[in-house]
Amino acid sequence: MILVTGASGNLGRATLAALRTRGVVAEGGSRTPVEGMRRLDFDDFESLDLEGVSTLVLISAGYGEDDRVIGRHASVLDAAVRDGVRHVVQTSLTGAGDHLGFALAHRATERLVRGSGLPWTILRNGLYAELFGALLTWTDDGLESAFGDGALAAVAREDLADAAALVAADPARHSGRVHELVGTPITAAQVADRLEVPYRTLDLGEYRHRLLNGTPGLLPFQPPMLASIATGIRHGFLDGTSPDLTDLLGRPARDPLAAAVAVTSATRLASGSEPDPV
Repeated sequence: MILVTGASGNLGRATLAALRTRGVVAEGGSRTPVEGMRRLDFDDFESLDLEGVSTLVLISAGYGEDDRVIGRHASVLDAAVRDGVRHVVQTSLTGAGDHLGFALAHRATERLVRGSGLPWTILRNGLYAELFGALLTWTDDGLESAFGDGALAAVAREDLADAAALVAADPARHSGRVHELVGTPITAAQVADRLEVPYRTLDLGEYRHRLLNGTPGLLPFQPPMLASIATGIRHGFLDGTSPDLTDLLGRPARDPLAAAVAVTSATRLASGSEPDPV
């Protein structure tokens, strides 16, 4: 049986749905499970139960400082060894993202996975197109961001879920492999063009100031993470491509620009901004 961790989150939920759409028997695990899910609290090792799991899809347990995230992943991998899991599929971060503020936890987890003694596959996911769209800000005049003219090789979340499901359904075929799952480069200006609004660049100092002082709800570790994404895109470190995603899917990838535009358009309603078209 396949178990997908983080099944209450967006990627985990989509991966579980993709498996079930293919008729694959799979279960979801979560700290806050809904009906039909297994309770998995990575912070409570004694409660972790992976009995009967053949393939574990380890969705990154973020939302914490590096030591907390790595500790969580170490616990679930220890439980996987203890309970006889036969293959681990880890969702990690694209190799181009080594400079990002959240890369270390992913790379450390890759080391843990490789050192666990279990057969493994690592999926180095590119940044979501949906995240790119969500990080563009509406103003009275149009859109702005700290991305400048830089591009991101963004990926629609559903494609990453489909890729994870394909690997989990036939893990032996992908044993010991690292897949670089990045998409087609898109820019903030392209999103603005699709929405027929102006776009302006925000300098990195102003962006960091807003993150630290004007963005409600951010946890302490999140502003530097978001600032690292902005400077990485702006300076051309995240626009590289790879054929791994389409080779794995066996079809063209979804249009990441369309996914980003859909999210950006939805945030206009939430912001209450109605800029004049260009």
